[in-house]
Amino acid sequence: MLKRLLLALGLLVLAALAAFLAFAPAYVERALNPMTMPAEGWPVSDEAQALHDRLVIGDWHSDALLWDRDLLERADRGHSDVPRLLDGNMALQVFTTVTKSPSGQNYDQNSSEAGDNITPLFIGQLRPPRAWFSLRERALVQAEALHRAAERAPDRLRVIRTRGDLQALLADRAAGQRLLGALLGSEGGHPLEGDLANLQVLYDAGFRLMGLTHFFDNELGGSLHGEGGSGAGLSHFGREVVDRMMQLGMVVDVTHAAPQMVEDVLAIPGTRPVLSHTGITRHCSSPRNLPDDLVARIADAGGLIGIGYWSDVVCGDTPADIAAAIAAAIEVAGEDHVSLGSDWDGSVDSPIDAAHLPALTQALLDQGLSEAQIAKVMGGNMMAYLADILPAE
Repeated sequence: MLKRLLLALGLLVLAALAAFLAFAPAYVERALNPMTMPAEGWPVSDEAQALHDRLVIGDWHSDALLWDRDLLERADRGHSDVPRLLDGNMALQVFTTVTKSPSGQNYDQNSSEAGDNITPLFIGQLRPPRAWFSLRERALVQAEALHRAAERAPDRLRVIRTRGDLQALLADRAAGQRLLGALLGSEGGHPLEGDLANLQVLYDAGFRLMGLTHFFDNELGGSLHGEGGSGAGLSHFGREVVDRMMQLGMVVDVTHAAPQMVEDVLAIPGTRPVLSHTGITRHCSSPRNLPDDLVARIADAGGLIGIGYWSDVVCGDTPADIAAAIAAAIEVAGEDHVSLGSDWDGSVDSPIDAAHLPALTQALLDQGLSEAQIAKVMGGNMMAYLADILPAE
């Protein structure tokens, strides 16, 4: 009798654990990625919709791979997946892999020794055990998920590795194919685990963009939110990584980098870094946003500025606030250096998901941007930049 009772209790515990693992990650995602869009959506005129449908659109930053849901299925949570991106007429989305996020994460100062929020998330999602305690393997596991999705639906999703891949994608879309390109990136350089050889491992896995830091200082140098503050620059290892990235044709992303680290990157001849998801200080004075003069120097070097959508960087929760930030970015960096960097699914709020992107085109028209300026910001600048930076083959 006792054995039966213990067996029954064990089964109940297993059932409870299974239920928790099935529903807890989705609950966490809904809580961390809210949407501030009204139930009826934002109004979009026929003019704005027609313009939006003609655009070639690209975005520098989605963290959807973090949440271990099928990208090919339309989700009822978060901000982006392939069906919604296609509904929004997205041509190219950068999907970044998130591998470490310090407990108590904030914009002011975080310790690299703080507990990690991603470890329990990976365990709770039952991701492969090899990725539970290795930052490199976490990046690779997320990359593998993207590749599997592309292999399952090559008519809808294509991973972009080279300039030729990009040209073929844009040609196929121009011919009427409903297809999304995916560029793989890393949120910070810590998956290298201090070993330059791991950069080649990531490159071979399809990575073509890498941020140098995230919310903490790492082997490459100082974070905007790290213990070293603005005085922490690019380390010797970081210089080796940037040099090798340039040789490989990878995009150097200085988002989350300390100002001195950005200065050090800009001092390397030939660098054209991207600030992939940010706001503009003159529009929104936030500790998350770099000084305007440094943003302008990134543009002067031939880099791009990707404007984010969340309230911390645009000081508002409507498409009009994003459009105002884009207008401010044009004032600071010039219309040839501004692009989109939503930070969808990055534990942030957003006034639109991918399917409702036409609302941003409407807001840019309302802001007074010309159709030519809108075409550049929504994707033209990004495509021109990648056509120069990506490896030829």
